[in-house]
Amino acid sequence: MAGGNWSPTDMPVLPGLYMNFVAAAGTAIQPGARGIVVAAFKAHWGPVGQFVEVSDETSIKEMFSEDESGGATAFTTLYLALLGGPRTLLGYRIASDAAAPAKVTINNTASSPAAAIELAAKYPGERGNGFKVSVSDSLAAPGTMELKLYEGSKLLRTFAIGDGGVDAAVQAINEDEGNKWIQAKKLADGTLASVSGEAFAGGNSGITGITNADYIAATAAFEGQEFHVLTLDGVTDPALRSSIVAWVKRVRSEGKGIIVTLGGTAADDKASDAVSKAVSRSASVNNEGVVNVGSGAILADKEYSSAQVAAWVAGLIAGQSLSQSTTYAESPFDDVTRRWTRSEQEKAVRGGVFLLIHDGRKVKVLRGMNSLVTLQIGQNNSWKKIRTIRVMDAINSDLQRTAEDVYIGKVNNTEEGRLALIGACKEYMRTLAQSNVIEANGYDVILDPDYYGTSPAKKPEPDQVYLKWNARLTDVMEQIFGTFYVE
Repeated sequence: MAGGNWSPTDMPVLPGLYMNFVAAAGTAIQPGARGIVVAAFKAHWGPVGQFVEVSDETSIKEMFSEDESGGATAFTTLYLALLGGPRTLLGYRIASDAAAPAKVTINNTASSPAAAIELAAKYPGERGNGFKVSVSDSLAAPGTMELKLYEGSKLLRTFAIGDGGVDAAVQAINEDEGNKWIQAKKLADGTLASVSGEAFAGGNSGITGITNADYIAATAAFEGQEFHVLTLDGVTDPALRSSIVAWVKRVRSEGKGIIVTLGGTAADDKASDAVSKAVSRSASVNNEGVVNVGSGAILADKEYSSAQVAAWVAGLIAGQSLSQSTTYAESPFDDVTRRWTRSEQEKAVRGGVFLLIHDGRKVKVLRGMNSLVTLQIGQNNSWKKIRTIRVMDAINSDLQRTAEDVYIGKVNNTEEGRLALIGACKEYMRTLAQSNVIEANGYDVILDPDYYGTSPAKKPEPDQVYLKWNARLTDVMEQIFGTFYVE
C-alpha cells in the first residue's frame, strides 16, 4: 500500500494517496475507532515469528506460558497490554536461531528394537522439556493401547492408538484437534513398545542468544501487519531504542501511522535524577510517533519499570476512541515507584515525558504527551498530543484505503470524477463532525487552488489530483481556569 508524504520537488513514483499534515489543516478519522497493539516478547512456548491474537489472561498462559524464568517476558508484557484495554492485542514471539522444540523417541517391539516414532513439542522452548510420555495397554478399552502425555505430574492428553501400530499412533496424535502440545513423525514400522514416563529433552527457548538484530529483523514483519501501537518487552538498550525509533520515523514518513511506546530502566525510574534521565530520552527521540514513559509502577506488590509499563500505555492508547484523551486516564496500578514533585511534573510535560502520578487516591496519567519537544516545520503544539497524532494517523489510513479501493485506477480524472471524490471526502468529514472529532463548522475539502483555477501556479499531470483539506480538531478539556470573587 503506497502512500506517505509528498513534496512538489520530489514527487512519488508509486500510485497511491499521499497526504501532508500541516498546522493549518489537521483532520481526523472515523469516530469511535479502536486500535490494534502489537507486543513483541520472549517466551518458553508458543509460535515464533507469528502474530497471535491474545484476548485474556488464560490465553496468555495457554499460548505462551506464564513462566518468566530465564529472561522470558511474555506474561508481563501481554498482561499489562491487556489491562490497557486495546481492541485487539497481537503477540509476537521473538527467538534466536538456537530455539528448538523438545523431543523424545519411542522404540518398536521388534527383536532388534529401533526408534519407531519421534514426538516433538509443537513449539520451540524449554517448556517442552517438562513433557513426559507413557505407552501402555488401555484399561478403558481392553485389547487396545493408549499414549498419555504429561507435563510434570499433570495429565495433558490421552491418545487412543488402537493396536499400538506406528501409523495408528501418528494419525491419532496429529489429527487430534484438541492436541495443543505435540506432533508425531514416523521413523520405522512396527508396534510401539510400552514405556513409562519417557522425558522429552532438547527444548531451547532461544532467549539467551537474542540480540538487537533479532528485534530489528522483526520490524520487517511488523511493517507488513496492520496495527496502530507497538510495544516491546521492557527493552531499554539505547542502541536498540535508537534503531526502533529510526524505523518508526521511516515507516511513518511512508504513510504507516503507528505509535511506539518505550521507557527506561527501573533504576532510572527511581534515581534522584530520574527527571533529567526521562527528559533526556525524549529529547534524543523528539518524534510525535514515540511515547516515552517516565514512571515505573506497582501492581499487587510487584514493581514494573517504565519500559514494562509502556505495554500498558500501548493498550490504553489503542483502547480509546479518537474523541478521548489519555490525560488523567485512570490506571490499574496501586502506586508509582517514584512520586514526582509538582515542579518535576511540569518538567515532564515540557520535556515530552508520559508520566503516571499518584494523586493521593489513585494512579493516573498526568498528560497524554508524546516525545515531540522541538516542533518541525508545519507543526504546532497539537503535534505533542497523542490524541492529535492518532486522529491524523487514522484519517490518513482510512482515506488511503478508500482511495485505493474505490478511486485510484478506477475513476476517470475528469471534472465529474474529481467532484465525486470531493463529495465522498466531505461526507467523510461530516461523520467526523457528528462524532465531535472535528468541529462542525468550518471544515471543507476543495481542489487545491495552487493547481486549479484560471491561473494556477502549477499544472497537475493527467493522472494527478490535488486536494486541500481544512478542519479544526476538537480537544478535551485539560486546563480549566476560573476566578472566584468573594464578597
